[in-house]
Amino acid sequence: MIHELGIRQQTEKREESLSPYAAKSKFSRGRLRWEEPCPIRTCFQRDRDRIIHSKAFRRLKHKTQVFIAPLGDHYVTRLTHTLEVSQIARTISRALNLNEDLSEAIALGHDLGHTPFGHIGEEVLNELYPVGFRHNEQSLRVVDLLEKDGQGLNLTWEVRDGILKHSKGQADILGEGWEDMSTLEGQVCKLADIIAYVNHDIGDAIRSGIISENDLPEQAVSILGHTHSQRINTLVCDIVTCSWPVSKLSSLAKPIIAMSPEVIRASNNLRQFLFDKVYNPSLATKEAARARKTMHLLHSYFLKHEDKLPPEFASPDDTKERKVVDYIAGMTDQYALRLAEEISLREIQSTKS
Repeated sequence: MIHELGIRQQTEKREESLSPYAAKSKFSRGRLRWEEPCPIRTCFQRDRDRIIHSKAFRRLKHKTQVFIAPLGDHYVTRLTHTLEVSQIARTISRALNLNEDLSEAIALGHDLGHTPFGHIGEEVLNELYPVGFRHNEQSLRVVDLLEKDGQGLNLTWEVRDGILKHSKGQADILGEGWEDMSTLEGQVCKLADIIAYVNHDIGDAIRSGIISENDLPEQAVSILGHTHSQRINTLVCDIVTCSWPVSKLSSLAKPIIAMSPEVIRASNNLRQFLFDKVYNPSLATKEAARARKTMHLLHSYFLKHEDKLPPEFASPDDTKERKVVDYIAGMTDQYALRLAEEISLREIQSTKS
């Protein structure tokens, strides 16, 4: 009966009314492994659902954004950050007549490879792993290989591309290399990520007492807004206004998601303020030192005791170093701290005996 109704086909038909520059699920480049299409959901909708039901997605609720294991109930976690990115990306995509399902799937999957302890954990693994570690590459590895006991989620090329290319480091917004994304929906998610973390990290920093509202650079907040909601509204409206040509057929040589020069300058100013006053100083706290010690201990222990790794990290195709990094990267903050404490106690008891 479902096949006769052609529900998925009807949705794909409706996508024809999207912008000519939008990614259409019917014309996806496909999956790593072919599989029968879902009779109800488009391929991008199916990817979104697979990400939401994955173990890696569930673990995001116990992974740090900036502040390690905070005591307050309202600090942002990787999960709440991911949901904010998804909502902002959907709003922009809908306004610009782009593929909202694709934007949502990319946004929900973009941080699946983040380590425990936020960027401190990523920094440590990058130092310890000989070939380097980047969370965006790990996110792709999670959906391609690590989920479902090594089977992966078998996502579409467009979602995988957006996940891999979402990271921008400390580079200026819309600076060099920004247009590396293969879809406009991927560009939307890259900007939505910044909009989300800049604004919620300001709130967390104020909540923790690191900065006050009055410390924010006046040049930036006078343009973007003095409150969380004002800043997000300004940024989203500016992106939609400046990117409007992509919503319909136009004479664009290369369609891109854009921002006005004034808002870009204010956003980069505010973002640099966070690096100077919040992100970089947070790397030198007692909590950060504890996180680094924990990461080093876990890495050293499992390199010496490969047999202690869970069965799902026993693939003969991977090196011991790769298996250890995959296991540690997937841990939540509390699990990593608890496991490190247990290992330390066992080693102390072993020494005494």
